[in-house]
Amino acid sequence: MVGDTKCTNLFTGKADVTTQTSAISYARGEAHPALISTLAIVVISAATLAGAWFFQLVLEILPCPLCLEQRYAYYFAVPFAALLALAAAKDAPRGVLLAGLAILALTALGNAGLGAYHAGVEWGLWQGPTDCTGTGFNLGNAGSLLENLDKVKVIRCDEVQFRFLGISLAGFNALISLLMAAIAGWGMVRTAKR
Repeated sequence: MVGDTKCTNLFTGKADVTTQTSAISYARGEAHPALISTLAIVVISAATLAGAWFFQLVLEILPCPLCLEQRYAYYFAVPFAALLALAAAKDAPRGVLLAGLAILALTALGNAGLGAYHAGVEWGLWQGPTDCTGTGFNLGNAGSLLENLDKVKVIRCDEVQFRFLGISLAGFNALISLLMAAIAGWGMVRTAKR
């Protein structure tokens, strides 16, 4: 029986309660919290990217430069969280799982900050980057301006193309990223206690 097994620490000679608890949790069929949280992050990240590509390709709502930068965190999170989920399934060391979850949490928090910054630019709370909130053209030569207008379509970062419930896509990105950070944080706390 799992409850009868005793693991002894080689250095102290005392029973290792952590190993017994893990064995009991595994025997009860409880999933590893790092596995649950990383799989949730994979699903949320993949769904968010699919939604972004749907808006771009099907609804033809083209992303601005800040929108494209906000996708980087999701492009990172999908494979990294999947590898971390595999590590959790293979019972990787706790330190590895905690470090991976911390990286995911920090990445999501950084992306939430970028989304909040972008939403602030859209609301006119502060100035955005000049490459997507200004003209970006040399106004000294009218001929070159007309040539540039024919060649380049700049999507402005300070103009909202879509809102749902009063929240822009940048605002939703901030909320989704905060959710992912909270899930990674939950996974860290539960893994540390395991």
